[in-house]
Amino acid sequence: MLRFVFPLLFIPFSPDASTLHVGPGQTYPNLTAAVSAVQPGDTIEIHSGTYAGGLYFGNLQGTANKWITIRAAAAETVIFDGGSNAIQLTDPAYLHLRGLIFQHQTGNGLNTDDGGSYGTPAHHIIFEACTFRDMSATGNNDLLKLSGLDHFEIRNCTFLNGAAGGSGIDMVGCHYGLIKGNYFENQGSNSIQCKGGSEHIRIEGNFFKNGGLRALNLGGSTGLAFFRPDTAHFEAANLQVYSNVFVGAQAAVAFVGSVNVEVVNNTIYLPERWVLRILQETVDPDRFLECGDNTFRNNIVVRNAGLSTETNVGPNTRPQTFIFSNNLWYYPGNSNWAGPSIPVAEANGIINQNPLFADPANGDFHIPPGSPAAGKGFSVGEPVLDFYGLGFNLPRSVGAAEANPVSGSGAVMEDTGFRIFPNPSGGQFWIELELKTGAETQITLVEPGGRCIRKLFSGALPAGMSRWPVQVEVSAGVYWIEARIGEARVVKKVVLF
Repeated sequence: MLRFVFPLLFIPFSPDASTLHVGPGQTYPNLTAAVSAVQPGDTIEIHSGTYAGGLYFGNLQGTANKWITIRAAAAETVIFDGGSNAIQLTDPAYLHLRGLIFQHQTGNGLNTDDGGSYGTPAHHIIFEACTFRDMSATGNNDLLKLSGLDHFEIRNCTFLNGAAGGSGIDMVGCHYGLIKGNYFENQGSNSIQCKGGSEHIRIEGNFFKNGGLRALNLGGSTGLAFFRPDTAHFEAANLQVYSNVFVGAQAAVAFVGSVNVEVVNNTIYLPERWVLRILQETVDPDRFLECGDNTFRNNIVVRNAGLSTETNVGPNTRPQTFIFSNNLWYYPGNSNWAGPSIPVAEANGIINQNPLFADPANGDFHIPPGSPAAGKGFSVGEPVLDFYGLGFNLPRSVGAAEANPVSGSGAVMEDTGFRIFPNPSGGQFWIELELKTGAETQITLVEPGGRCIRKLFSGALPAGMSRWPVQVEVSAGVYWIEARIGEARVVKKVVLF
């Protein structure tokens, strides 16, 4: 299968850049006034307040060497409330949005498009540490709508309470995107929908709780006039779904007119009706490939008694071309269960064995070294990191959490044991730290943008195990716990809901 490498988009520093301040008593009273004055390389910094939605900006473009940044001021809350769209961006480029909140829209929370012409796609956009929540609509309305957008990232954002008929993120004809480290809860039709000729999208390290009818709709049904490019012969292709956690949803993953899609090293816990769906909604054998040539590998699936079947297969598909291998399937409470109903024989499946999750009721899906999933994964090059930011071992474990991690952004130092539990949590959790030698220690809660928002501990810790409770009140989302122990630094991801 063709693989695409997803480096993080790089935003260069512009020494001659200006910062434009927005808000009551600032140089610019609102975002519209600041946008009218912004130049490539500038930063628009918005100060605390609730601002009216319904804004439109066409051709808001930086350059490859001088991006435009629109961000909330440090430690300040910036909300765009109401409007059909909070903001509609047409043909933007080299734009970075960070730390903004969008709520109560009646159309789409934030809408980014190519002006209806994929000949000039929108491109190079980063959405970072933003919150999209509480749609004031029930139809086909999306928290984040993307049409004809190439080379983009959506990282460490939160998506809450989407419209009943809409998606958290809806992509039509989008390409070369990274969706990583986000939190989705209470979505309608989908948490993420990727259709209309979309290709090369990587969905990694996200947490989905009650993610909708199809938490991931990999493909879909798009009107012929809306495909980007208009010669596309699939709804979606060459997607990578890595190291995600799914809790609930009617179906965790739907392959819908999609080809060459990998779903690898994920954890799927108690879907309501199906684990997977294999469907074809855009039917034209002279133009469109039938859904097929997709892979489901190294995943943990825990099903419940209410499940209709593990795999729902529709007409005009090629289920016989799917690959199933090295998945662990578990049916708690039914020791006589013979295994899942899937369209092809599975290689090296692990049937009806308890993966031994740490605390699934509270969203903690770590597995111990003694788990039947430990070291049983198929050897693949990607993903490198598990859901918790730790490196997969060789041989790797099955599921979104590596039982025996070896490296990664959250790797534990050789002389340090560092644990957060339960994780995810509702804001009350324990921190456990084991030192071989005593040391001055500072532990802080850090938002995705890197800003420290609360000091959790500061002082000298003795050798041995220390454990203490923490209670925080912050918006739901993905955060980091940073421990500075002497001159060393350890970082771990924590999901708060």
